[in-house]
Formats: sequence, structure tokens, C-alpha cells
Amino acid sequence: KKAKPIPLDSMVQVMSEIFQSIPRLVLIVSLAAIFHQKSIGMVIAIIGMMSWPPIYRYCRAEMLRVRELSFIEAARAYGLPEWRILFRHALPHTLAPVTTELAFLAGASIIAESSLSFLGIGLPDHVVTWGSLLSSGRQQFDAWWMVVFPGLAIFITVLCFNILAERIRAYRRFS
Repeated sequence: KKAKPIPLDSMVQVMSEIFQSIPRLVLIVSLAAIFHQKSIGMVIAIIGMMSWPPIYRYCRAEMLRVRELSFIEAARAYGLPEWRILFRHALPHTLAPVTTELAFLAGASIIAESSLSFLGIGLPDHVVTWGSLLSSGRQQFDAWWMVVFPGLAIFITVLCFNILAERIRAYRRFS
């Protein structure tokens, strides 16, 4: 019998489209309802569930672009095995542009965690986060610093990650 290949790319592509079609707020509330205890693992799982489809789609698009380049064709003509072409040639050229997207994703993850903690479905109450500090500042209108400084910390951190991503993109463009 001839072995049939598993259409892994198509299956992951469909899963990615399903995750992107679900509204993020519905996904967050659903996952928070499933996990009864608040924990760091829950927050990482929620942010991961929201964040992997765009990165996957970008990686896939880059891999489809790289596999058509001339040095990949030359490696095939030279007779290198497919696994070596993948790991030694295609993957390093694919992951270089993805590092920029990962830096942007880090900033978006900080905002997502702060939003979850602000809404009260993030980390446990005894863990102090920027989102929980913003949430506690809502009740005390006279204490403006309880909102301004955590908000500035979130803003500056996300701005630094975005600047880092732009620098990586500029470095990659000129090198």
C-alpha cells in the first residue's frame, strides 16, 4: 500500500481560521469560565490562544516565499535532503522576519494581560499587575497617580517593544 500524506498544513490553516473567526472577548470569557482558578498559566493560555494565528499565517507566508527562492532550488539541484534544506536554509530565512512580528506580539501581550487584569479575569487578586493597579485606581478618584503611573508604565513598555521591532525591521532591511 502507498502511504497517504497527512494534509497538516491544511488542517492547521483551518484551525487558524477558526480561531480568528471567534471574537476575542467571547474567547476570553469562555476560557476564563472554563478555568475556575485564576493563575499565570491561564493568562498565558488565553494570550497564546489569541496570538498564535497571525504569527502562524505570517510564518507560512514567509515559508511559501522562501521556498521559491533560487538558493533553495540550487540546494535541491545539488541533491540535499529535504530536511536539511528546511532546517539549514529555509527556516533561518523564514524566522528572521518573524522576529519583528514577535516583538510586536510582546507589546500586544502586555496590553492583553493588563486588560484581563483590569477586567478582573486575569491573575489572582493577590498578584499585583499594571492592570490590577489601573482597576484599583478606578474607585479612588482623588488618587490620580494610581492610574497615571501604571498607565505610563504600560505605555512606555509597549512603546519600547514597538521601537525594538522597528529597529529589527530596519536592521534587517539594510543588512
